[in-house]
Amino acid sequence: MDRDRSLKPFTYAKAAITHFWRIEDEGGAPTVHTYELDAMTSSYVATGIHRGRLKVSLPFPLDIDLDALVP
Repeated sequence: MDRDRSLKPFTYAKAAITHFWRIEDEGGAPTVHTYELDAMTSSYVATGIHRGRLKVSLPFPLDIDLDALVP
């Protein structure tokens, strides 16, 4: 998990990937952490932590019931 929180964001930012999402298991439920690349600092800025429902407009409109993903 440390790789997902430190190495991957650095590598993706260096490659100028605009959006980075990290999905984690929190107590058996999916949680989505969303980030957007800040052009001035070339690093990611958190744009949200989504539990229960993931609803975003960027990088494209998306609305997912995260609770429905858990059996």
